[in-house]
Amino acid sequence: MTKLFKFLNFKEWILIFFGTLCVVLQVWLDLKLPDYMSKITKLIQTEGSTVSEIWFSGKMMLLCALGSLVSSVLVGYLAAKLAASFSKKIRKMLFEKTLSFSMKEINSFSISSLITRSTNDVAQIQTIIAMGLQVMIKAPILAVWAIFKIYGENLQLTITTAVAVVVLLIMISVIVIFAVPKFKIIQMQTDKINLVTRENLTGVRVVRAYNAEKYQEDKFSRANDDLTSTNLYTSRIMVVMHPGMTLIMSGLSLAIYWVGAYLINFAGFQEKLELFSDAVVFSAYAVQVVMAFVMLTIIFIMYPRATVSAKRINEVLDKDLSILDGNVLSPKEDKREIIEFKNVNFKYPGAEEYVLKNINFSVNRGETAAFIGSTGSGKSTLINLIPRFYDVTGGEVIVGGIDVRKYRQEELNNILGYVSQKAVLFNGSVNFNISYGESPRNTHSQKDIEISSEIAQCKEFIENMEGKYEAVISQGGTNISGGQKQRISIARAINKKPEIFIFDDCFSALDYKTERKVRELLKEEIKDCTKLIVAQRIGTIRDADKIIVLDEGEIAGIGKHEELMKSCRVYQEIAYSQLSKEELANG
Repeated sequence: MTKLFKFLNFKEWILIFFGTLCVVLQVWLDLKLPDYMSKITKLIQTEGSTVSEIWFSGKMMLLCALGSLVSSVLVGYLAAKLAASFSKKIRKMLFEKTLSFSMKEINSFSISSLITRSTNDVAQIQTIIAMGLQVMIKAPILAVWAIFKIYGENLQLTITTAVAVVVLLIMISVIVIFAVPKFKIIQMQTDKINLVTRENLTGVRVVRAYNAEKYQEDKFSRANDDLTSTNLYTSRIMVVMHPGMTLIMSGLSLAIYWVGAYLINFAGFQEKLELFSDAVVFSAYAVQVVMAFVMLTIIFIMYPRATVSAKRINEVLDKDLSILDGNVLSPKEDKREIIEFKNVNFKYPGAEEYVLKNINFSVNRGETAAFIGSTGSGKSTLINLIPRFYDVTGGEVIVGGIDVRKYRQEELNNILGYVSQKAVLFNGSVNFNISYGESPRNTHSQKDIEISSEIAQCKEFIENMEGKYEAVISQGGTNISGGQKQRISIARAINKKPEIFIFDDCFSALDYKTERKVRELLKEEIKDCTKLIVAQRIGTIRDADKIIVLDEGEIAGIGKHEELMKSCRVYQEIAYSQLSKEELANG
């Protein structure tokens, strides 16, 4: 928990300082009330006392109460402001750190856990900080100050108060021992229920298609029951706290008056007045002592859960990045769009088998290079090494004459236009989705957006939508078809005006006619750019300048379509599985 405090800035420390001053003032005013109460008690029983003296003490009590109220409101305001600003900062840090993660780091946490950490866990920290100024600082000050006030005043009444405190501490210990360890389990079970919910919502079509609603309901019920039973376990233990505190406080007041009455009964006339005054003051101070320990109990319950949340947040913030920025800002001018793979080997983190082995090839400026192979041959893995979604295990991936690991990631991404295998669209307008992202060459002009959409063959359906380019795309593009999503994704990459295009099997959702038109326009409109295409269909890649055939992570052949049809058995098998000899001969 304390590791997070290093992120507090100067302004926030000022809020803590003034909040602490207000807490001290509030405690001092609360503890002055019994003094004036004692004074009024003595004045009433002392001959010669005037009404004005009693009224003065009463007015001072009223001022102390009002001052305590104002201080309490100020502490609440400062605590809420501090908690809100600090939690906002932590959420932002978590989000920015998550954006810097490679797939390796994201997979090590899981998406559902990262969501829980940036929402539920941050909320726990916000709550403990909001309570901190009001309770965590106030409780020890109040307890120590109140004990100091009553210490040595009356032995019997002090012992009575001490017994009540011991009973209270025993009750707190029971709660801490049995309830606190369950808080970590609760956070983990919250992760699980988020995972199950997210899985069910994203896969709702498959669930319905396979009539698996009952299975998913049972799966959610198990996760929900586990979380509910753990929460009930802690709640049953902690439910004893409030009535227990009330019993101890009421019992302590009763015990003080009972002991005081017993002492007064056997005391002399002069001592009776002192003992009665002591009993009144002790009763007020003893309640303050118990209240301080009650507040500490609240902290004992909340702090362990907040500590678990803080640890989970720190795990994300302290996570070492596997992909680090270099310092190169741009490619070499004479090799600006040359891509080379030199003795590249790759295996996924934690895996034993290599996915790619001894990959060597180069692609020159303006060329179209295509990658084909059976499912699991490593096509997408290979292409994902260029934008550094993963780093190579061995060898080098070179772009513009420089190893991609030496680039600043922002600069490397500026020269790449990436279209993923699964089309990803964001909630917003068509314009927003096509002009998405930052790039030195991306002007975001309406004319460029329309040209990009025309090349990607999505202009016609966009202009038929209500609102045209201002039509709203729902999250994930659920209000348009798969082919339309894919074409908008292609338009987004074109609008970026990159030097190198990466198309990761993104033509699969297009019909043959649309796909052919897109490829023709790409060849004509961006002929000076280097294009890398991953595909499953021979028709998509047969016109490529260079086709790289992968088989079980190794290169089985490199060349043009005609060359590979003569020399590469793997390519021949793929070709004949899709097209007849006549179709291949006729193109």
